[in-house]
Amino acid sequence: METTLNNIFDENKAINAILYIANRLQRKDFHKIFKLIYFSERDHLSDYGRMITGDSFIAMNDGPVPSKIYDIFKAIRGDSYFSDNGKFSVYFSISDWDLLVPKCDANLNELSQSEIEAFDNSLRLYGNLSWDEIREKSHDYAWRNTIQNRAISYENIMRETGDTDDFIEYVKEQQTLSEAVLV
Repeated sequence: METTLNNIFDENKAINAILYIANRLQRKDFHKIFKLIYFSERDHLSDYGRMITGDSFIAMNDGPVPSKIYDIFKAIRGDSYFSDNGKFSVYFSISDWDLLVPKCDANLNELSQSEIEAFDNSLRLYGNLSWDEIREKSHDYAWRNTIQNRAISYENIMRETGDTDDFIEYVKEQQTLSEAVLV
């Protein structure tokens, strides 16, 4: 049985990730933003052993969806279980149900160089793909090996990029050590 990495969602990092990606896309629809965040997180986890936003990805019909980021978008749109109350709508608005309208750019002081490189790489590789093309690319090993509407394991996300079980265990051990230092 797989255990999972204990990532903690970093709301500030997520807002800046969304702003960084959205401001560099021509079409800023939820689907494309979600997939670009997924690809960025996947590659950053493989390269550096840590997630960027700490969000969990749900295996939905059209590919991986960052759970808490989707909740933020729905709150701004007005159909979430929690109200935005201006907390996130200061950064974005929603148009035509699924188009994000950024109101400012990302604060680059909140993103590391490795995170920016992961976003830039995903934008370069996938930013110009059509809806169908990016959907197909996101239906990867991790997505296919997850029950629909369940969280995709970080282990499977790492396996998608070719990471070995030894490296996956190393990342888990490093996380455990980091958590012990924080306690």
